[in-house]
Amino acid sequence: MSTPDAEPSTIHDIFTRCYKAGDIEGCVSLYEDDAVFISNEDGTPLHGKAGAREALQGFNAYGGEFSLRTRYAIRTGDLALLSNEWTLTGTDANGQPFDFGGRSAEIARLHPDGQWRYVVDNPWGGQ
Repeated sequence: MSTPDAEPSTIHDIFTRCYKAGDIEGCVSLYEDDAVFISNEDGTPLHGKAGAREALQGFNAYGGEFSLRTRYAIRTGDLALLSNEWTLTGTDANGQPFDFGGRSAEIARLHPDGQWRYVVDNPWGGQ
């Protein structure tokens, strides 16, 4: 959990910790109810927590090793513009290696409970 004076990049730390633990619901809790998640590189939007859950379950199905590094987090009041560089690497169920990732573009809002939550999450938006 964050505090009201928490840096916006704490959302990346919490997301990474939850994702690596296989806690998709923990990741989903970091999204606003009406958030938009861009599910693939062609820009397909998924809406709300259900959309974020669907996308994250898709990523999680790959297994593999996930890493995330904050590129920047710019705050103004209770809003922040963030970007990270992420990778997902491993071997799929057929024994084929995979290695993909991107640079994100994200908007997050600080809530009264001290938690930053995504309003928009585009994993490929910072290319």
